[in-house]
Amino acid sequence: MADSNITKRALAAALKELIGEKAFEKISVGDICEKCEMNRKSFYYHFKDKYDLVNWIFDTEFIAATNKKRYETGWDLLADISRLFYDNRDFYRKVLCIKGQNSFSDHFRELLLSVIGSRLHDILNIEITQEFQINFFTDAFVMAFQRWILEYTSMLPSEFLAQIKICIQYLAVRYSELEP
Repeated sequence: MADSNITKRALAAALKELIGEKAFEKISVGDICEKCEMNRKSFYYHFKDKYDLVNWIFDTEFIAATNKKRYETGWDLLADISRLFYDNRDFYRKVLCIKGQNSFSDHFRELLLSVIGSRLHDILNIEITQEFQINFFTDAFVMAFQRWILEYTSMLPSEFLAQIKICIQYLAVRYSELEP
């Protein structure tokens, strides 16, 4: 297992370095392998494609950032995700632009869907269990993260979450006014 992680981390480091030099769509598996002096067979033993490698990088960094933490609220978890994106914004800025099948955005959305689905009450301070509403808020968070990393790169994670909270609080107030 240790050798497997060493190989995966070398491939990840190579991709991160390459993504700093050129657009993701211009990077081939061959480029990644050449960068870390491995053969393509080693790459495909560990990953289906370069999109799978991107998702593994996020999953590994996410687990490292959140491992062994007991979150009091969903906001605490979102704060750690925000810091992860901010600290690695050059990488995430590029991979969030990937569109289509196996994209990082889709992978991130799936993660947030489970997080938001289980923590939505903490985040919104209202009870929401309908699939449509959970999907709505998940999509809103994904798009907010994307816009923040792509356009507001000087905004600190704490400022980003403060802005999200303002929006959520406004919606919660409006929602409570609609309740019979």
